[in-house]
Amino acid sequence: MRNILIIGAGRSSSSLIKYLLEKSRTADLHICIGDVSKEAAAQKIQGYENASAIELDVFIKEAREAAIQQADVVISMLPARFHIEVAKDCVRFGKHMVTASYISDEMKALDEAAKEKGLVFMNEIGLDPGIDHMSAMQIIDRIKEDGGNMLLFESFCGGLVAPESDTNLWNYKFTWNPRNVVLAGQGGASMFIQEGTYKYIPYHKLFRRTEFLTINGSGKFEAYANRDSLKYRSIYGLEDIKTMYRGTVRKVGFSRAWNVFVQLGMTDDTYTIENSEHLSYRDFTNLFLAYSPSDSVELKFRSYLKIDQDDLMWEKFLELDLFNASKKVGLKNATPAQILQKILMDSWTLESDDKDMIVMHHIFGYEKDGTKHQIESSMVIKGDDQTYTAMAKTVGLPVAMAALAILDGKIKTPGVQLPIRKEVYEPILKELEEYGILFHEKEVPYLGYNPESVKG
Repeated sequence: MRNILIIGAGRSSSSLIKYLLEKSRTADLHICIGDVSKEAAAQKIQGYENASAIELDVFIKEAREAAIQQADVVISMLPARFHIEVAKDCVRFGKHMVTASYISDEMKALDEAAKEKGLVFMNEIGLDPGIDHMSAMQIIDRIKEDGGNMLLFESFCGGLVAPESDTNLWNYKFTWNPRNVVLAGQGGASMFIQEGTYKYIPYHKLFRRTEFLTINGSGKFEAYANRDSLKYRSIYGLEDIKTMYRGTVRKVGFSRAWNVFVQLGMTDDTYTIENSEHLSYRDFTNLFLAYSPSDSVELKFRSYLKIDQDDLMWEKFLELDLFNASKKVGLKNATPAQILQKILMDSWTLESDDKDMIVMHHIFGYEKDGTKHQIESSMVIKGDDQTYTAMAKTVGLPVAMAALAILDGKIKTPGVQLPIRKEVYEPILKELEEYGILFHEKEVPYLGYNPESVKG
């Protein structure tokens, strides 16, 4: 029997584990689920015989090594910063490894060692990164093979709330790690290239430089730029492309309102606030406004940010209880970003019957035989429920499929890699269609850069 070790039994692992459990009988698999909570791991087994749950703290070296030595393939669903010790053990003990996370410098450094041992270390094979890579490369390779020359590539992805569960003025709820949402865009300028001109958007301008999209009957959306779009030119073999842009999708109006938090400094995670646990939400908001013995917090807020009282955006902030004097922060030595996250989670946490939605949209511009063409390719996926969310499906299923393909010898190329080769993306994209995860593609007139965009 072949052994797959899954480290981490959190929300993102539900569809991954279900897929492998369902394959376990016919594919001769034993699935071992390791988590710091053995109970959480055991709950995912669902009565399958070819599975076991163990308590596994990756910081306990002996336990980690013992679990990895028993596996043929290791799937790490841990936070990205914790993959590296697992990866080093996989090299040491000769085990293949799969993660959904971006390739870190530390992971990249293991490439030669993995190749020497014939090990596949597949990374970036979840949603974004993952399905974005595979779906993009499938069309890029097709265009090139048909004699086309790529001129433009734009890619957008976002985890949103499904329309039937959209019950707040922000048209948004947390479908993934809330901390990542609060800190999005920080750490340097967002970089891309547009019509041959390099563009850099500093963090304090990011949410006012958006691109607008209309996606396959699902409505109008906006997107703000991801941190570094430029590196994907070499990754995708598009070194000479004139336009390369990657962005995060939200419903229209979100970015303008979110920019208020950025301008106030509420998303800052670099310092802590004294006595933060005793602050009310109103006190927290007032920290970022000028002192006035006569003006209310609400008046100072609107005046500083130039928001009219009858502006819908003002209603958005009222909805979040930012001016509530009775609700307490309750977090000791918290940063502004941590406090903002706490406040937002009160309003943006998915209810038990809510459904999430994933939107992904690619734009390909190319020239062939002197004529310019443009292709749009879109995916819109809704979750089933709170366990099998759209996010869990689109992250977990590609990971599971890759792990099984490695075990079956269908993915053979060794080394630290992402899924941009045909041997990886073709079978996985085909199988994903069986689970309703598919793209709708159409030819449109060539427009070059998006004329609705304000990103330039």
